[in-house]
Amino acid sequence: MLSLFEIVAVLLALTAAFAWLNHVLFGLPNQIGLLIMALAASLVLVGFELLFPNSPIFHEISDLLRRIDFSETPLNGMLGFLLFAGALQIDLSRLRARKWIVATMATVGVFISTVLIAAGFWYAARLFDVPMPFAWALVFGALISPTDPIAVLSTLKTISIPETLEMDISGESLFNDGVGVVLFTLLLTAATTASGEFELVHFGELFVVEAGGGALLGLVTGYVAYRAMRAIDDYPIEVLISIALATGTYALALRLHVSGPIAVVVSGVLIGNRGAKLAMSEQTRRYLFGFWTLIDEILNSVLFLLIGIEVLVLSFDPTLAPLALAAIPIVMMARLISVAAPIGLLSLRYHFERGTVTILTWGGVCGGISVALVLAISDNEHRSALAAATYTVALFTIVVQGLSLGWVARRLGVGQPKPSPK
Repeated sequence: MLSLFEIVAVLLALTAAFAWLNHVLFGLPNQIGLLIMALAASLVLVGFELLFPNSPIFHEISDLLRRIDFSETPLNGMLGFLLFAGALQIDLSRLRARKWIVATMATVGVFISTVLIAAGFWYAARLFDVPMPFAWALVFGALISPTDPIAVLSTLKTISIPETLEMDISGESLFNDGVGVVLFTLLLTAATTASGEFELVHFGELFVVEAGGGALLGLVTGYVAYRAMRAIDDYPIEVLISIALATGTYALALRLHVSGPIAVVVSGVLIGNRGAKLAMSEQTRRYLFGFWTLIDEILNSVLFLLIGIEVLVLSFDPTLAPLALAAIPIVMMARLISVAAPIGLLSLRYHFERGTVTILTWGGVCGGISVALVLAISDNEHRSALAAATYTVALFTIVVQGLSLGWVARRLGVGQPKPSPK
């Protein structure tokens, strides 16, 4: 039986090996290349098991992977670090100028998308004779609606687009996952409530408490860390404070039953702006931002590897394939409407770059967060259908949309490839 340290060592070794092979042989964006290679390796192992069902190799590898809690590892283990690293890069002055756009897309957009996806998925399930109560269709809508900030930000690293458009994309992706996690939690509670009753007023109260409480907690912990950094000039301690801020804020949010993702994003924005300007020396800024950039790259790589090998621990029923494939156009159409409707109203007051609706729609990449949420659902008669649809949509958006987003931006005349670092 492998220890936790040995499991981590295996994952890091696989990540490094696949990243090197991708860089040398294929030249794909690092995270997407890792996902494709890990998925290909997983499918080879699945095929090996089908050919040699009595071979112990597959069972040993499967046992190893089942020791990894795929719901807790991305959702709680990595998410706090990754969101904090992404939030550090957000320019608060630019975010402030687009705050109502980001807020509307991250809330109203998620609600619209959730309802539309639920309706389409419920109808498709009936069409393909898959039992699916509307309450569980709403759960699917909530977990698949948020764009994954990890996947979205990784694609933005490869293209250069106008600042306002980049802020709309990155700001929405950082905040809508927090809203999505809160919405998913509440809808999952409603779906699993024995009586089947879940009052709308109570739902709204819980949503406001979780989302608002997360933002308030992030402000408090971020300000405490900012004051601590401002009192000293010692970069190792200040980097340590930032690590404690990311982990402590997320852990405390879980204990207080408020949104951890929203809390770490708010604290990260505060430290990345006010903290960087007023509490850090040039040397501290260089080390702190360099450290979090490296953490972001490493954890992103490991996460995409995990998404690729999750196929080994997911049990897909072939009869669910039509519903899983139908989920792709359902999610895409809902994304288009949930983007176009708010932007249509907001365009009366704000300027949007040409092709904003198309870029935001095609850039609506789902990833590790959606997969982690569906794996967090307790085993029941609807989980297999939800898992199949979620994994299919996630793979499509990461591989197809992620690889072609730069091409779409260039075709619209709003994007250019970023030069490769020397």
